[in-house]
Amino acid sequence: MSVSSPAPAPVSAPSEADLLDFVRRIAADAELIAALPLDPEGRTWVRLDGPGGSEAWLIGWPPGTGTGWHDHADSLGAFMTAAGELKENSLAARLPTDGWRTLELTDGVDRERRLTAGQGRAFGRHHVHEVLNESPDRHAVSVHAYFPPLPRIRRYSRSGRVLRLEQVERPEDWQ
Repeated sequence: MSVSSPAPAPVSAPSEADLLDFVRRIAADAELIAALPLDPEGRTWVRLDGPGGSEAWLIGWPPGTGTGWHDHADSLGAFMTAAGELKENSLAARLPTDGWRTLELTDGVDRERRLTAGQGRAFGRHHVHEVLNESPDRHAVSVHAYFPPLPRIRRYSRSGRVLRLEQVERPEDWQ
C-alpha cells in the first residue's frame, strides 16, 4: 500500500501591500542599510531575497543621480527610502503597453512625491516614473521589490508633454 503526501499548497504571489511591507521592514534595518557600500560617482546595489519569489534590491544613490523615466512592464513594485531623500516624478495615466514610440501627455498627469527616510509607496503594472536624489551633498539609500521579477524595463525620454520610448531592456541586458 502506498501513501502519498498531500500536494504542497500553492504559494500566492505577493501583492503590492506585501511588497511595501517587505521594503518597509528592510529599510528599518539600520545595520543592513549602513553596510551598503556607497560610491561617490554612481549608484550601488545589492540584490536581496524578496517575498514570494520577488526581485528585491538595496540601492545607494549619490548626490544628483537618478533613473530617468522608465517603467517595470508587467511587474508590481514598491520602494522605500531608508536614508536621505528621494523624489519620484510619475504619470497618473495608464499608457498603452505596446505598439507606440511617442505619446503626447495630457495636462494634469504629472505627480511628484518627496520621500524621506521611512517613506515609500507601492505601484501597479506599467507605472511610469523617474526616481532622483536631488541632494547636492548627501547620499540616499532605498529598498525596492518587484513581482514578478523584472521581465523588462522600458526606458523613455521626455520633452515637455512628449514621452518617447527609447529602449526596452531585458534581464540578459543587465548581466
